[in-house]
Amino acid sequence: MVQAIILIKVERTSIPATAQQLLSIEGVQEVFSVTGEYDLVAMVRVKEYDSLAEVVTEKIARIATIQDTSTMVAFKVYSREDLEQTWQIGVD
Repeated sequence: MVQAIILIKVERTSIPATAQQLLSIEGVQEVFSVTGEYDLVAMVRVKEYDSLAEVVTEKIARIATIQDTSTMVAFKVYSREDLEQTWQIGVD
């Protein structure tokens, strides 16, 4: 599984509509409206790197209201479930 975080700058008046467009793309799991330099953050999960390239460079790039993006690919995902499993190993 390939996971990526995409930081997105959007035309200010179109943030909700752009978020909905992003959610219609297969592989985009969640979209957050955020404060700071970027307007939206999209969480993408796909099976292969080729699929990630398609999502970012073909599908997301076609949304006219997006002005700029910065994509970060996750090396490893840490979650509460991982921590709980780590502490339960060997405990019966």
